[in-house]
Amino acid sequence: MTTTTPSAQKIPALKAVFTVLAALAAMVTVQAAPATADEPFESFCRHKVGEIHKVGGDILTKYTSLGQSGGVLGCPLTDELTNPDGVGKRQQFEHGSIYWKASTGAHPVWGAIGDKWGALNWEAGALGYPVDDELTNLDGVGKRQQFEGGTVYWHPRYGAHPVWGQIARLWNRYGKEAGRFGYPVTDERRDDSLNGYRQGFSVRNTTLFWSAGMGDGNEVCTGECVGYVLSAGEVWVDSVAVKYALPDGDADHIEVSVTPTQKGFDQASTDYNSLWQQVWNVVPTPLPLDGTQLSQTQLASMKDQLTCHAKWDFKLFGHYLSHGTWDLESWRPQKGEDYATSVPALLNTCNWN
Repeated sequence: MTTTTPSAQKIPALKAVFTVLAALAAMVTVQAAPATADEPFESFCRHKVGEIHKVGGDILTKYTSLGQSGGVLGCPLTDELTNPDGVGKRQQFEHGSIYWKASTGAHPVWGAIGDKWGALNWEAGALGYPVDDELTNLDGVGKRQQFEGGTVYWHPRYGAHPVWGQIARLWNRYGKEAGRFGYPVTDERRDDSLNGYRQGFSVRNTTLFWSAGMGDGNEVCTGECVGYVLSAGEVWVDSVAVKYALPDGDADHIEVSVTPTQKGFDQASTDYNSLWQQVWNVVPTPLPLDGTQLSQTQLASMKDQLTCHAKWDFKLFGHYLSHGTWDLESWRPQKGEDYATSVPALLNTCNWN
């Protein structure tokens, strides 16, 4: 009979223990594998929306910077998609989309600005791709987002409207939404009477306009021009229109058209200084689009022309000689008040050489 020592009896038991420990260690190793970066929101979104959509690349980077599923966009609703142009990408989320193109990067579009962009045919429309995220304006109330073809501005009172092209150039010159014209309150609208487009802004019912040309008889707008019309609301001045000849819009190609009230036609010749002041009490003095300023000589000439109109505009056969507006042209030489109130000035229809 063979006798088994206590040490020999312990060996199989120890092997069994080591086998169990090794198996447990293997299980622990498998369970401790590091999670991928997008697994946390995938797990959350699986329960929230019932499906999983992968997010990757630059779109994932932007999504992560916005807080992933806990941020403003929420959970992904689609995989990454190729846009109809075959160049850009997009991915839709619960509360917006992220659009990407190599030259513009990845940017989210949502809310009222996103709705306006969509109404204008998304990236295939005039605005093109977003080139920046949505930003808060200096007033702390409005929002804006820049696209390749323009910028969409939003305000809770006025809604979302794009500003682009030469109208945007003029609006920018006067300080954008914080300037003399305020926020856009309409989109651009076709106006056949201008042979162009007009757009409304919030300050005093201002209209900015662009024209391809109004034809002969329009000194500044014979060809392409841009400008604004603003209600003056003064005793003698009803409204003022300022026009700039393009492409330069410089100081030598500006025309100011003053529309008098009936009292203006009747009484403005009694105080030329007060008339001049009423023109500019509310309406901003013209700013050339090339960044320069009107000279004092140019402003003095325009005042002389206004004086001449107020002095000599009277009805003939039931119609005012001016046909209802007093045009002041920046390129006319300064003549002085004595000349402006003389008969030769009248014979030059107040726009002399």
